[in-house]
Amino acid sequence: GILQHPDGTVLKQLQPPPRGPREQEFYNKVYDSDCCDSILLELREYLPKYFGVWSPPTAPNDMYLKLEDVTRKFNKPCIMDVKIGQKSYDPYASTEKIQQQVSKYPLMEEIGFLVLGMRVYHVSSDSYETQNQHYGRSLTKETVKDGISKFFHSGYCLRKDVVAASIQKVEKILEWFEGQTQLNFYASSLLFVYEGSCQATAVRLSDVTLAEKRRVPKGLLSGGDVLEYNNNIHVINSTENGKIEASVSKGLSKFYALHKKACSKRHHSQLSLKVENSEQDNVWKSSTCITQEHLNGNVLPQLEKVFYHMPTETKESANVEVRMIDFAHVFPSNTKDEGYIYGLKNLITVLQNILDN
Repeated sequence: GILQHPDGTVLKQLQPPPRGPREQEFYNKVYDSDCCDSILLELREYLPKYFGVWSPPTAPNDMYLKLEDVTRKFNKPCIMDVKIGQKSYDPYASTEKIQQQVSKYPLMEEIGFLVLGMRVYHVSSDSYETQNQHYGRSLTKETVKDGISKFFHSGYCLRKDVVAASIQKVEKILEWFEGQTQLNFYASSLLFVYEGSCQATAVRLSDVTLAEKRRVPKGLLSGGDVLEYNNNIHVINSTENGKIEASVSKGLSKFYALHKKACSKRHHSQLSLKVENSEQDNVWKSSTCITQEHLNGNVLPQLEKVFYHMPTETKESANVEVRMIDFAHVFPSNTKDEGYIYGLKNLITVLQNILDN
């Protein structure tokens, strides 16, 4: 398995020959301080950073690759490992090895990728859901879209911001593959990581154009208001009287419930509602103050436009990493890696379908 070094890097034990030395040689080539190959220099952007090999003082013969911990900056990292390519065996594999790999996932050649596992943080239960490679192998052409969409679901809603950012990053890797004929990758993976916790990303709405794109009604948001949107925290704050002030911790469903209750009590000039949820150790509290002038049915549709139809300018704000990993089967080539390209294109298609639907 992967070990963690006290300095914040991770340690991957070198596999037995020829796989281990081949992976070490790959990293050494890409991260050579004298490297001036533009193809390899760009490739570094899509790999974990490499810090050489390491051995514990008590076992100097045990060799480890010392690599960047891609998950380190995340509070609640959601992680998915997807093997890419039409073949999970290299050109030098034995007949027995080929049969073994094909029998594990017969659709690899047709689909071009395989989900090896995922770990998803659910805000609703403050817990992780884990799926292993058996889950990935159980997916068919018909179920692979729903199977992968599980990775992007927070327990409340589909994280479309993360899906969009993931597509952009996979497309960049595809561009690199389309432009290189040096290397072919077999049994290599993409590691997807995104932030699953409720750390809100604030987006200033002082830009009138941005506000107009969200179609926010006049008077709802002033130039100094802040819209926070990330991982089901949706907050509109306003200091002026007569405005909406909503703090919704668990998605818009709570707000709908509050709004419904408020509409039945329109005779009040102002209504304050408090909802407490003690599902977690730290009690979530959300309050909503709605003045009568905004209880006309127009607010919620506008809020939906704000929360669920985010403009493209904010899609890249999602905290997402997509890195290539596992290089024990990388070989020199003089042709494009068509198998890897095929897998990337199919994966992008599935991600785009998840986003569109």
